[in-house]
Amino acid sequence: MNANEIFAQRLKNARIMKGLSMDELVSAMGNAISKMTISKYEKCRLSPNSSIIISLAKALNQPVDYFFRPYTLQIDSIKFRKTKSNLSVKQENAIKEQISDLIERYINIEEICNSSVKSDFLVSGLITSESQVKQAAVELRNKWEIGNDGIVNVIDLLEEHGIKVMEIDAPPSFDGLSSMVNDIYPVVVLNKTYSAERKRFTALHELGHLILNFAEDISEKDEEHYCHLFASEMLIPESVFKNIIGNSRHDISYQELKAIQLRYGISCDALMYKAKSCGIISEQRYKTYCIQKNRNPVFKNMVEKSIYPQEETLRFTSLVYKALSNELITVSKAASLLHQDVEQVREDLALV
Repeated sequence: MNANEIFAQRLKNARIMKGLSMDELVSAMGNAISKMTISKYEKCRLSPNSSIIISLAKALNQPVDYFFRPYTLQIDSIKFRKTKSNLSVKQENAIKEQISDLIERYINIEEICNSSVKSDFLVSGLITSESQVKQAAVELRNKWEIGNDGIVNVIDLLEEHGIKVMEIDAPPSFDGLSSMVNDIYPVVVLNKTYSAERKRFTALHELGHLILNFAEDISEKDEEHYCHLFASEMLIPESVFKNIIGNSRHDISYQELKAIQLRYGISCDALMYKAKSCGIISEQRYKTYCIQKNRNPVFKNMVEKSIYPQEETLRFTSLVYKALSNELITVSKAASLLHQDVEQVREDLALV
């Protein structure tokens, strides 16, 4: 690609990533240019002047360097599992562009730092039962040497084993998704606005979609159920949970659940569901818990309160600043990779 072709493609990618139509981009730029002009830019039939490029960058929330960054990785496919989505087509396309952009920058900085991490997880045999899901969780815990301890940081754990994690601002209806990019790079996408407990559970649920091998005729409902079970077992194995709570209970105190929540980073709701699923409490006792939540706002706020430390993906940013500190890249290159201003990168570098 020559410079004009790169600009044309980057402009289209940035517009889709922002979730804007051409008309909406025109409006965001204060009608400084027309829809037809943007179309010509994206089709490489016209090149903008410097002032228009700056306006485009501001409207699309991208650094100017982004529009001229050469493509270092060809993204051939981003595969989402077949499932009903609460996202619009525009939102899904925006997420795909965000994933494509992140993977391109991620692989680029890994190569610069010589810090590539090969995906390190087992794909299970054909899943047809809950016991097989639990066994898959046990095997992965053993492979990753977690044992029966709580997972301190789920996002770090996934990234240490070659799974790219990205967090996006998304509507409340969006929990997360997983994808294999180019059939090589596993990616988990999370809603960054959620609580730590929900993000941890969602991340491992999406890991389940990557790891568990489901038959083609399995229903979407069953697949979601198995991935929920996998996430629950990864956060706290059934045997550990029963050792703490007991094999059979009629009532469980909030203080007991709170202690487990703080140690294992799993919500009270998920723990109560697990207690019901493991046969520790009855179906009726679980229903009573749900009814109490619906009728008592104080109780609801108490059991839904997030108390586990928040997690965020840091590996990509850390690699960029490592490369910058070792003078493997310039400040301008770092700013381009991070989608930040040069001055902000200089301020954040803070060499010690």
